[in-house]
Amino acid sequence: MSVYAVIDLEMCTIPKGCRKKGSRLAKETIQIGAVLLNEEYEITQQFSTYVFPEMGYIDSFIENLTGIDHADVKNAPRMPQAWAKFMEWLPEGAIMVSWSNTDSAQIRREAETKDFLDAIPDDMFEQWIDAQKLFSGRIERERIYSLEEALIAADILQEGRAHDGLTDAYNTALLFAKLQKEPEFRLNPIYEYARAEKKDTLSFGLKSLLAGIQIAEES
Repeated sequence: MSVYAVIDLEMCTIPKGCRKKGSRLAKETIQIGAVLLNEEYEITQQFSTYVFPEMGYIDSFIENLTGIDHADVKNAPRMPQAWAKFMEWLPEGAIMVSWSNTDSAQIRREAETKDFLDAIPDDMFEQWIDAQKLFSGRIERERIYSLEEALIAADILQEGRAHDGLTDAYNTALLFAKLQKEPEFRLNPIYEYARAEKKDTLSFGLKSLLAGIQIAEES
């Protein structure tokens, strides 16, 4: 039976003048968050570490988005050491899962630039599951969904603060587990109704969800 590791990275931007010549690396990881799912799709373990950026910095936008500031990362391990800690935690043979392919691409680029490719299992990227693509396929839509919208659509209450690595990994794991456990995947009824009305042009969030609920006026 398979064990799954659902991972989420938070990143900051590397200014153009600070990027290594010839490198494709434009962002740096500042947090690794992950959870383990057992063969029954139950969350069994959690992992989180901040990561010190060597070339980038945390600007006000990233700080407001993630809640991560310089004080959080100043004594944190650099990416090769943080990745080594993650690999110590990760069970052998675990299948990686993330929301979109952004995180797998980031790990590959950062490993190439910072020389820790040999610390990544040969088959890790081959087995990597894109939960965002899986979700779109299950609801038969080609458009790309944010994690927030997908959680609403799947009728899953979002836990914690969005754009925290561990929180996003946890919420992705809840959605991935539901996709795997429910052969007839069911959407939030209000979302399903709105989707039927608006087809593929739908852009859905909490405002749209609440707009679909008629609140009776008090007499």
